[in-house]
Amino acid sequence: MVQGSWWHRIDEGRVQCDLCPRLCKLHEGQRGFCWVRMAGPEGMELATYGRASGFCIDPIEKKPLNHFLPGTSVLSFGTAGCNLVCRFCQNWSISKARADETLADTARPEAIAKAAARAGCASIAFTYNDPVIFAEYAIDSAIAAHEHGLRAVAVTAGYVTELARGDFFRHMDAANVDLKGFTEDFYRKVCLGHLEPVLETLAWLHRETDVWLEVTTLLIPGLNDSEAEIDRLCGWYLDRLGPEVPLHFTAFHPDFRLTTSPPTPRATLARARARAKAAGLKHVYTGNVHDVAGQSTYCAACETLVIGRDGYEIGRWAIDAEGRCEACGTPLAGRFAGEPGSWGSRRARIVIGAEG
Repeated sequence: MVQGSWWHRIDEGRVQCDLCPRLCKLHEGQRGFCWVRMAGPEGMELATYGRASGFCIDPIEKKPLNHFLPGTSVLSFGTAGCNLVCRFCQNWSISKARADETLADTARPEAIAKAAARAGCASIAFTYNDPVIFAEYAIDSAIAAHEHGLRAVAVTAGYVTELARGDFFRHMDAANVDLKGFTEDFYRKVCLGHLEPVLETLAWLHRETDVWLEVTTLLIPGLNDSEAEIDRLCGWYLDRLGPEVPLHFTAFHPDFRLTTSPPTPRATLARARARAKAAGLKHVYTGNVHDVAGQSTYCAACETLVIGRDGYEIGRWAIDAEGRCEACGTPLAGRFAGEPGSWGSRRARIVIGAEG
């Protein structure tokens, strides 16, 4: 056990966790909703520090991040547990696992950073389950990554308190935030959470930080894919995040507790992308399907194809060394490093070990 942050003592000898909006109130020995944060004799303890469900090298576009060091590889890992219970969770074997059921790999932050650097990765990603619940481990790993010249990426649902989000995101270079839907009813019934804290996190990230931000919404037939909901989402997005923050619409596949809903039709993704672009969003993508046009990047000014993608493979590259469209000179929103990486669509599992 490692001592945790973001908590305070309350009545009856209990400890209140101040990390996420659930504000779990725990007697000594009790675990929070996420299962990995526990009240101990000295306060909050973190049960998963230094323990991971596995380490994989992925393309950065898999996070998905299309405007952050395109084509590069990222060392990805998660732990166990989650602070939401999404009925459609695609990583439920990790996010719903108890700590001891799935944490087979052990590695300290410095060992992770060294392994990523040796493998030629440009960044480390905290993903698979939500890094908010293992924030101390993620922050220390991000610090180690920076010391080795690497970037840090958070793939998160953004379900974090105002108190903790500054401490967490100040160490991140990029984030993909999973916006589950755009109604309180969806969040409450399907995710056992609330929409407003996520919207607050998104607006704050865009307004108050230098973190590169992209957003993903998994479209589930009959639950969050109506044209009216897409239009409301896009209206809020344009107003609070602006036209150039990338938005990814991805396809649902039946899983976990939502096995009776059909997979998302390609036409639904295409329609959502078209409505978002018509609303004024400049960089809208489709995911979990093969769609070259929906996965490629176009100049926000002249609409020239500047990054051609087929899945995770980059073909055309029409961005100059300063990150501008070669056709019209308009800067492309994002973080670029001159030339694209060449990792492609490979996925490689690695074992690090406690000392790297």
